[in-house]
Amino acid sequence: MQTSKEIILAMASQRGILRARDLGELNLPRVELARLVDEGRLLQLSRGLYSLPDRVATEQTTLAEVAIKFPKAIFCLLTALQMHGLTTQSPHQVWVAVDVKARAPNIKYPPLKVVRFSGEALESGVDTKVIDGVVNVSVTCIEKTIVDCFKFRNKIGIDIAIEALHEAWRSKRMSMDKVWEYAKICRVNNVMRPYLESLNG
Repeated sequence: MQTSKEIILAMASQRGILRARDLGELNLPRVELARLVDEGRLLQLSRGLYSLPDRVATEQTTLAEVAIKFPKAIFCLLTALQMHGLTTQSPHQVWVAVDVKARAPNIKYPPLKVVRFSGEALESGVDTKVIDGVVNVSVTCIEKTIVDCFKFRNKIGIDIAIEALHEAWRSKRMSMDKVWEYAKICRVNNVMRPYLESLNG
């Protein structure tokens, strides 16, 4: 029969990143986490998050940590552009969308840039991606990301929005109908119209 430590290590191996609260599912004592860290068999990433010491961290590992801590947050704007490979920018903050009434996520690292949406503007155009092979994260789809960039052009710069639009169009990775649908939902269809028309010109 497996000991509680062996079960915890197996969970960490399977999930990549282990949350302290995951132990509650199997009624495992949380004190074992501290013991495994002391023994060097587990690594504490941040408060309540653990992984095996030999786990290969990717550049998206921090995104996985954010998604685990704040499951309702949706990666958007510059972070979503980077995840979709649509920008040459490397954002120094992680951009997340939350409901207009939700409490803002609070975390020391990585630095978060929180933008607020409501209703359909928050819920539409959200995909699920798997990071590190185990963590499901919510991210705006390519079309919604581009529309959001035009909506928040004063925050990120119109040049980044145009670059993303052109790159998605050039690489045939976007649907014009979907872009238009999200543009209407986010009320930027008039702003985007000339840029969209120039693509067909």
